[in-house]
Amino acid sequence: MRYVPRWFRASLVIVWVSLAVAQKPDVETAWKLIAQGKRDEAVTLLRNLIREDPHNADTRLLLGSVLVENGERAESLAQLREAVQLLPKSAEAHNALGEAYDTFGDTAAARPEFERAVELDPRHAQAQANLGAVLLQQNEPQAAMPHLDQAIRLFGRKPDAAYPHYLRSKIYNDQGDTARTASELEQAVELRPDFAEAWSDLGSARKSLSDEAGALSAFRRAVLLSSDDPVAQYRLGSQLLETGAAHEAIDHLDAAVRLDRNNQPALNALQRALRQDGQQERAEAVKAKLTDMLRERDRADQRMVAAFELNNRGAELEKAGDVRGALEKYRAALELLPEHVGIRTNVAVALLKLGNWEEGISQMREALRRDPGNTKLQKALEDALMQAKAKGIVPAKQ
Repeated sequence: MRYVPRWFRASLVIVWVSLAVAQKPDVETAWKLIAQGKRDEAVTLLRNLIREDPHNADTRLLLGSVLVENGERAESLAQLREAVQLLPKSAEAHNALGEAYDTFGDTAAARPEFERAVELDPRHAQAQANLGAVLLQQNEPQAAMPHLDQAIRLFGRKPDAAYPHYLRSKIYNDQGDTARTASELEQAVELRPDFAEAWSDLGSARKSLSDEAGALSAFRRAVLLSSDDPVAQYRLGSQLLETGAAHEAIDHLDAAVRLDRNNQPALNALQRALRQDGQQERAEAVKAKLTDMLRERDRADQRMVAAFELNNRGAELEKAGDVRGALEKYRAALELLPEHVGIRTNVAVALLKLGNWEEGISQMREALRRDPGNTKLQKALEDALMQAKAKGIVPAKQ
């Protein structure tokens, strides 16, 4: 549910800013540089303008939005937060800050900004769409629906309405209403013919409605628009296989596996297609790969269970006051599951409790690197750094 089309996100991040700055020559120059693709020059100009006039909210909005596109989390959020402070009743400013949080994966922080934006301006179509999208991400479809419907009404028959229609289709699909799912998707691709994901989902909806020809047509369109999408390639390959076109299906199923080597359904379908096409040797090779993958998945499941058992035992020891014993269990769990942010955080907290500030902060930084949108973890790291500084400890920067 988190998918946001690149074209839609780009329109949300900076297009509206041109309206806000149209009568400010210096900022308009920066906007023109952005339009020409000279983003670095625009950023330099905007930073200079802010040094000259720190209270210029429009400049901060544009700079913050451009930095979001550049992936510069800290500075972009700082600029947009300052813009909101300068323009507390601006729906545009709150919406821009919400988009920045959402772009960096912090939907918890994004939601109140979008809520404030639509409160200030209920006719702000993009803010309505953004709020609906965030509510869906937070598994609140009933709350999301009125905002998506309002966004659709406000956008009208324009390309930007395609995304709210797409999200609306997700809700209907979860409700089991396939006809309405297909209807929303048809409107999405009509408004935005290059919307690959909507075409792919439309193919699935049509298939559920027994429109096999329509499904195949939609799947082909999705792959044509986004050949690097493993889901689209798998859906087209599977549909071709079902219609008896095993030879043609192989190319698309091969692509799906190449793009997502652990795609078990695609591997299963590829094995069937190869057998139907008479390629028995390749089919056996795919079968062997499937067997190895399933064995590794079983081993991974076993490691996960063992890691969680160790982590839970560590939590019990920590609660009982045995922090050293807890740390030993946490470390063992982390060795089994090094990608797990929660276990790594437990290691970090135990280290800090034992006075091992440098390693504890290092582990916390690594956890945050793996989960950059975790605001609680960010706050915990900031608190740890402040406490370390108060003790005269300066942890090495990472």
